[in-house]
Formats: sequence, C-alpha cells, structure tokens
Amino acid sequence: MIQITIDGVSCTCKKGEKLLAVARRNNIFIPTLCHHDGLPGMGSCRLCVVEVTESGRTKVVVSCLYPVRGEIEVVTNSERILAHRKMILALLRKRAPKSDVIAHMCEAFGAPDLPVASFDGGKCILCGLCVRACDLIGAGSVATRTLLKKLAGQGCAYPVAGAGVIAMVSRGTTKTVSTPYDEPSEICIGCGGCANVCPTGEITVTETETGRTIWGKEFKFAFCKECGELLGTDKEVRYAAQRSGRDPDFLCPACRQKRSADAMAEPFGRR
Repeated sequence: MIQITIDGVSCTCKKGEKLLAVARRNNIFIPTLCHHDGLPGMGSCRLCVVEVTESGRTKVVVSCLYPVRGEIEVVTNSERILAHRKMILALLRKRAPKSDVIAHMCEAFGAPDLPVASFDGGKCILCGLCVRACDLIGAGSVATRTLLKKLAGQGCAYPVAGAGVIAMVSRGTTKTVSTPYDEPSEICIGCGGCANVCPTGEITVTETETGRTIWGKEFKFAFCKECGELLGTDKEVRYAAQRSGRDPDFLCPACRQKRSADAMAEPFGRR
C-alpha cells in the first residue's frame, strides 16, 4: 500500500491505482465529464487535471489516467488548475453550445466567453464515452447488467460484449458520433448503454410502454413472464442469453432465483 496526500488529506491506495479513483474513494471532488466508474479512464475531456508533486517536481496530470506509483502530493484546485479548467470548459462550450451541462459547469467554474464562433453543433463534446461503452459493455438494463455481473464473477472485468454499433465518423469540424452511413444498425440491440453514459445528454432515446427508439431504430420491450417486470429490449435479452450460452428464459433476477429455489426444494417435498 502507498500513502499519498490529496489537498492535505492523507490517503492510502494500491500501487497502480488511478488517482481519480483514490480521490473519489476519499470523498475529494474532482470534476469530470468523460469518466464513468464502469469503464476504463479515457482522459478525453481533460477536466480532471490536477497538480502532482513527486520528488520535488510538480506537473499537471490527467487524474483518471494517472497511476499512483509512489508517494506524491496532489492539489486539485490550485490557481494553475482552476485556470486550466476554465479554459477547457470555455472550449467545450464552443464545441457543444446547446449543452445545459456544459453551460452550468461554465457558470460554476467561471469559464470565460471566448471571442470565437461556436461550432454549429449540439450537445456532443466528442469524448467518445458512448462509443467505448458500446464497444466494451453495451450495458443498459437488467438483462445485460445480470450478464455483466456473471462475467465479472468469472474474473472478466470488461467483457467484449458490445456490438460496436456506433463510432466516430468524419474529421475536423464535421466529426460526430453515428451509426454507419447514419442508417439504423442491424446489429444494435437497443440497450441504451450509449445514452446512459453520455455526459451531456446528446443521444436521443424515446420510450413508450411497449418499446424504445434509439439511433433511428425501434425496439420492442421484453417483460418477465412471471411478474411482468421490464427486462430490457427483446433483442437485448436474447443477446445476453446468447452471451451466457443459454436460451432466453425471460425471467427477472428475483423470479429466476425463486424458480431455482423451488427446483432445489422440490426433491425434499417443499414448494
């Protein structure tokens, strides 16, 4: 174990643990946009920059990517760091002028209004978190989360379960996130994981009592055949079953556990 100091607070961590994770575990706030606890750090938004002093030398690092390897002193809100964050947010506002999240953060951190034109964009900051989620996890609702829990129990932290439905397309000012040729994807399962992790709410999802529409494609919901609880989209449930090597049973975790308990009790004459 390693002893480090963050904003004067003594913290203990494992060698190689990311600095942002250590700070959060000790209730020390570092702002982020592109970070999600369920995914590896990306360092795209750069908002989580902090100052690290090691062996007498001070440097600015991205805390979600910085592994702690020895005793260090960390400052999360020095004048230098606050100036960096203000400029980062000012640039993100130009990139995503319609984002209420960015606007709120700009106001909270006192970001300047840069005298340059905004992109003709919406809310997307091109952090790539949605693409990463689709590629690595595809975690949206009950069925996929149950699968992930099972795979995690087998020692697989980030299973390659996603279908890679969306990607960064084009370059420069026209760069965006989309499905191939902006057409509804044949392989999308409608899990909504991309929208769940999006920090600015750019990805549009509409839901009714019977289904969900995302990326221009409609999906029918599947419900537990015992209690009627929503499981996710029909495609998502079938996909999760396929990944676990079983036929889809369309049961929620509670009803599946009850059925298993009943099956185990039956030989002893109890139902």
